[in-house]
Amino acid sequence: MLDGVFEDADEPGEPAVVTVGELNLGMLPMGNGLTRLATRFLGDTEGLAATEKQMGEPLPAADAERLGLVTFAPDDIDWEDEVRIAVEERASFSPDALTGLEANYRFAGPETMETKIFGRLSAWQNWIFIRPNASGEDGALRKYGTGQRARFDPKRV
Repeated sequence: MLDGVFEDADEPGEPAVVTVGELNLGMLPMGNGLTRLATRFLGDTEGLAATEKQMGEPLPAADAERLGLVTFAPDDIDWEDEVRIAVEERASFSPDALTGLEANYRFAGPETMETKIFGRLSAWQNWIFIRPNASGEDGALRKYGTGQRARFDPKRV
């Protein structure tokens, strides 16, 4: 999240803010039965309580970062480099690995029948294991334990 504004912009505009609301705190519980923020702060009751106290308040980037609502909040000077590095890091993973990571993030927390079906079975069996990057001739499952590296097709998502 950008901390402040781009100072060299023709019209800098207003700084970005994030606001905690009902959708984060209970209106739409996740498959694990918890609120979205309870899942985000799983095991961190103090962090969750501090965030809940800010409900309805527009939070600038520095406050959102301090509360743990955003991963990082660079200013306009560091923005371009930070975003480039983040994109390069993600691009270094295979698309199938990213799909698995996303599925795990969506279904974190206590396991329920819903999280087992959608977070584990569907994601891994239907989205990852049946693809050539996993089960193809040069896939990761076939190369596992051989000492050979799998060959990934980066276009598969």
